[in-house]
Amino acid sequence: MKKIIGYMEGADPLWLTTLQLLGFDTLPLSNGQDGHGLNIQLIMHGNHPDLVICWPHKLVYPGEPDISPRDLLHATTLFEIPVLVACPAEYHADAVNLLGELPANIHLVDPSEILVKARALLGQN
Repeated sequence: MKKIIGYMEGADPLWLTTLQLLGFDTLPLSNGQDGHGLNIQLIMHGNHPDLVICWPHKLVYPGEPDISPRDLLHATTLFEIPVLVACPAEYHADAVNLLGELPANIHLVDPSEILVKARALLGQN
């Protein structure tokens, strides 16, 4: 069975196309506000991706419900799904301030390194 890459709206099509050509399937995910795909909060044992790719702005949004990035990504922590949050390296400290303390399965990654990191986490070097 192919491994599945979950991605939130705005993920670079080059990343997704490259990963698909390397033999992975892709699954659109929603933050619950944008309606892009499966709500990431509804990930369960039978439908979870093997990796998630997103940008910081998909994890922080105004209004109700007031939910933290940590809460939004709770299912990824529960199922030990690595999450790659694409953010230019020079802004990683700012991203930590914006997102707050996050579990070990969530990684800030410079966009130029997303494919390298994704392949390493998926066991394909």
